[in-house]
Amino acid sequence: MARTPVEVSWFSALCDDDYEFLGQIEPSLQSSWEHCRNIALTAEKNGFDNILLPSGYQLGIDNTAFAAGIAGLTSKIRLLLAIRVGEMWPPQIVRQLATLDRMMNGRLAVNFISSEMPGETMASAPRYARTLEAMKILRAWMNGQHVKHQGEFFQFDLAPPRISTVSGQSPYFYFGGLSEEARDVAAQEADVYLMWPDTVANSKAVLDDMNARAATYGRTLKHGFRVHVVVRETEAEAREAANRLLSKLDAATGDAIRARSLDATSVGVRRQAELREAASANDGYVEENLWTGIGRARSGCGAAIVGDPDQVLAKINAYRDVGFDAFILSGYPHATECDLFGRYVLPRLEHAQLKL
Repeated sequence: MARTPVEVSWFSALCDDDYEFLGQIEPSLQSSWEHCRNIALTAEKNGFDNILLPSGYQLGIDNTAFAAGIAGLTSKIRLLLAIRVGEMWPPQIVRQLATLDRMMNGRLAVNFISSEMPGETMASAPRYARTLEAMKILRAWMNGQHVKHQGEFFQFDLAPPRISTVSGQSPYFYFGGLSEEARDVAAQEADVYLMWPDTVANSKAVLDDMNARAATYGRTLKHGFRVHVVVRETEAEAREAANRLLSKLDAATGDAIRARSLDATSVGVRRQAELREAASANDGYVEENLWTGIGRARSGCGAAIVGDPDQVLAKINAYRDVGFDAFILSGYPHATECDLFGRYVLPRLEHAQLKL
């Protein structure tokens, strides 16, 4: 079956999210410039198209500073910078993004996150309204437009900054969320709608809904799938590696890790919990090769594709066949699993950076 090439991305663990055993702090795997740099360089060496630079607060290192540092050390891989709306003022953000894109020679993409700020309590509807305003304003400025905006959260009558992106256009906007408000924001303003792991059938239902929503705004979307991977030469070895990840995790530690996330009560996080509850009590698999055990120590992306190279490839292709155009992958430890996926699976995938 002929398939359109997909974008295959890796993940740099900037937020202290790297382990040999989930829940067990290993100093050499904690976020640092050296460690996260090595993950990014490993991803570029293996031929990945993109790398997600996540955003955190108390844990890890700053992703914008990291993006500036890694820009000159990479030459091909696209950098997907996560931005939490409300953390920085839009005129500041647009200058940073344009500057970073110049430093990367046009390799920047942006992942918008709609979450409360530390110490902030904000209902879902206004929080997503703030996100939509910010996305519209930033896209207009980066497209070289003068912004006249009088909204609930931002008020501007301001020309775009002198410095622009390399293309003179906005970088691609990635955005995810399962709530009604999140889906509507994505339908209006995202270029790539991101999902956390789900069954193939339920993923298709979400994508069908998102395509219909986007069509009501006269738009089309690309779709991305954020999931962990555990690939080994045999299925038995992959399952053993997955089980080893959890071998030192106790329930209280897992609960504490999940609870400290700012999005711990979101619709998407609840869906990850539902998948764990629906999975087999014996082995944690909710369907063939989709393992939910990893969610015992993660608030968000809580499942992994587990298997031998043929099985992992087949599972990714099953998601491609229901409409996914991009995959953001990760595994533990991140540099090690990046090498394994780069060796066993990536050469067999038709892949390239997304073009809209």
